[in-house]
Amino acid sequence: MKQTKTTKIALVSLLTALSVVLGYFLKIPTPTGILTLLDAGVFFTAFYFGSREGAIVGGLAGFLIDLLSGYPQWMFFSLVNHGLQGFFAGFKGKTQWLGLILATIAMVGGYALGSTLMNGWAAALPEILPNFMQNIVGMVVGFILNQSIKKIK
Repeated sequence: MKQTKTTKIALVSLLTALSVVLGYFLKIPTPTGILTLLDAGVFFTAFYFGSREGAIVGGLAGFLIDLLSGYPQWMFFSLVNHGLQGFFAGFKGKTQWLGLILATIAMVGGYALGSTLMNGWAAALPEILPNFMQNIVGMVVGFILNQSIKKIK
């Protein structure tokens, strides 16, 4: 099937909506916020389509999840952090590993910086490991989904 611009917009919109659903309904409360499967949608989109679409899905879905979940103080941090995560994760070829490292730094480091600005370093340190694990789980699930779709095609 030839992918037109309209088809791509529709697919990216659906992936954004699915990522919001994954992040909103499959969330694990923690003392410092929530852990979600949003990252799986971000990584899948970035692996399948590329940087631009990964950034769109990551930024919009992260922003909307925080809005719906009652964490409006995090909305703009999520827009930037998950947007950059999706952008870097979409790197292709020889730079893919660098992109995955930068995606992890953008998400984990971005939230650590945001938490530091709002609550201080004492509150930011306990969030680093859970955010790192959320990123790794999302990366693995996104990779598996991408490989599954490639085999189906």
